[in-house]
Amino acid sequence: MNPLLVALDVDTAPEALALADTLRGVAGGFKIGSRLFTAAGPSVVTRLVEMGDRVFLDLKFHDIPSTVAGAVEAATRLGVWMVNVHASGGLDMMRAARAASVETAAKTGAAAAPLVIAVTVLTSLEQDALARLGVAEDVEAHVDRLARLASEAGLDGVVASPQEIHRIRRWADDRFLVVTPGIRAGEHRDDQARTSGAAQALRAGASYLVVGRPVIRAVDPRAAAVRLIEEMHEGRG
Repeated sequence: MNPLLVALDVDTAPEALALADTLRGVAGGFKIGSRLFTAAGPSVVTRLVEMGDRVFLDLKFHDIPSTVAGAVEAATRLGVWMVNVHASGGLDMMRAARAASVETAAKTGAAAAPLVIAVTVLTSLEQDALARLGVAEDVEAHVDRLARLASEAGLDGVVASPQEIHRIRRWADDRFLVVTPGIRAGEHRDDQARTSGAAQALRAGASYLVVGRPVIRAVDPRAAAVRLIEEMHEGRG
């Protein structure tokens, strides 16, 4: 399955839908994050789903279990393919998210429940930032701890930076997804700290790569996506 998920990190639904039209058939799916969802609302999700696109709703739910369950229920009713929560919300919260996904899909007659994955440590955080939050262990160990908790909760996988994939793959087989942001293609890393190239991330064991700026800010987004797919094939070879 095509591992490239393009982040539609733009301000309006028309921009997002135009990008999706340009990239459809090259990208394996589209990520909608808080920027676009806040600006355009759930209708942009519905439109992409109606077009047959796989939509990863990246809103990183983090609240008490019942509230997160309600949010995942709403996301499931939108027809999303994947949704995420914060692993730091705890075991009960993640279990509630998984249950809401499965139960809502069954009630609505969906062919499958959305994948539910957990964010471990944001790719913008490095060791010093984590220490200031009161986390004594190093980033890699903390990501691993949260990934194991997500697995215990029955989630489908985690979001982790390229630098922690190998640690997770020591104990998790390919059925446990590792969705990897922080993929760069020769440009400045901006606010991402723990990054790598696409081929490197796939060789380490990433399941899906989330790529935004290197594609959507390119002069020719479709050509940029094609180049990334070629790099991914190289990584898997």
